Amino acid sequence: RFHGEGYQEGYAEGSHVGVVEGRRYGSLHGAKIGSEIGCYLGFAMTWHSLLQKSTDEKNSKKIRALDSLIGMIQKFPYEDPTYDKLQEDLEKIRGKFKQVCSMLNIQSDFRIGTERSSLTF
Repeated sequence: RFHGEGYQEGYAEGSHVGVVEGRRYGSLHGAKIGSEIGCYLGFAMTWHSLLQKSTDEKNSKKIRALDSLIGMIQKFPYEDPTYDKLQEDLEKIRGKFKQVCSMLNIQSDFRIGTERSSLTF
């Protein structure tokens, strides 16, 4: 009887602690992904605005790549944590960001740490 009661109490306590820890972990990693995606979107929109002023053919290719990146970010499912292709779509966005940086001849370095997050050029 004591074994059964102890098991039930331990199971209930473990479930509660697991939910709390899972929520904290999800919030932390969700914030990191949100920060990363937000930096990519700000970067893309800024460069898109800057390149709109020029009518150069090379810039039209860059603008199309930026449009593609912006579109991918806008379609990203922020509100659905159960989205099964979340990591896959995130990797596609990162790849497109690297492609855009290469087209713009910009060295990018996106770091997220406990001290600070930064996007350097």
